[in-house]
Amino acid sequence: MQSITRFQAMKAAQQKISMVTCYDFWSAQLVAESAVDSILVGDSLAVVMHGFPSTVHATLELMLPHVAAVARGAGDKVIIADMPFMTASSDFSSGVAAATALIQAGAHAVKIEGAKHQLTLISHLVEAGLPVVGHLGLTPQAVLQLGGHRVQAKTEAAAEVLSQEAKQLERVGIAALVLECVPAKVAKLIAQSLDCPVIGIGAGVQVDGQVLVLQDLLGANRGFHPKFLRHYADLAGDVVGALNHYHEDVSQGAFPALCESYT
Repeated sequence: MQSITRFQAMKAAQQKISMVTCYDFWSAQLVAESAVDSILVGDSLAVVMHGFPSTVHATLELMLPHVAAVARGAGDKVIIADMPFMTASSDFSSGVAAATALIQAGAHAVKIEGAKHQLTLISHLVEAGLPVVGHLGLTPQAVLQLGGHRVQAKTEAAAEVLSQEAKQLERVGIAALVLECVPAKVAKLIAQSLDCPVIGIGAGVQVDGQVLVLQDLLGANRGFHPKFLRHYADLAGDVVGALNHYHEDVSQGAFPALCESYT
């Protein structure tokens, strides 16, 4: 049975954790064939899959079909699902219901942004046997308050606050922590101070693992070039080239060939 608990053993063995964010059955099947350790079904699907300007437009109703689709294709990969905007911040019962629905859709853990009023909910979910991943640093659901997607914890005081929040999350039982867009030195110190694994995105190399969005690392979005992103393919170029090749074959009557036709 898939379990996020193995991340703890990976940290103890100094084995880096690889995580990819994907959103559908097709891409989950490809990740399942790879050596990647785990899948995050992120609320970033509101942006990547549905064209919204930010993750605040992700709703539970939008998330659940994507989680279920990924679960059908993910094989033995550990699946983490984002708790969408305000589901961990409205009322306690709604948070429990949202986490329950995501697990029943196929996730093995839920990810919750923040470490203030969310602590009570996280503690309750963990005590109930539902694994929770924390998320600090740049928390995209708070982008309106943060004033945009900016690097966090750049001052000594802010770094200390972030470190204390990480420790609070560990005390209430998180299975892992995502740190997004924080200075590498700060991320390193937090990773060293926690027993649970720290997964970075824009947090340097001296953490316990990394997460990137599948479309981003494959180069599917030509207009997205944050400093932390490395392209491992040029999917946009390959797809556009294939489509143009197909169009040319159709226009010239070269497709379908006899071997592709029924007789």
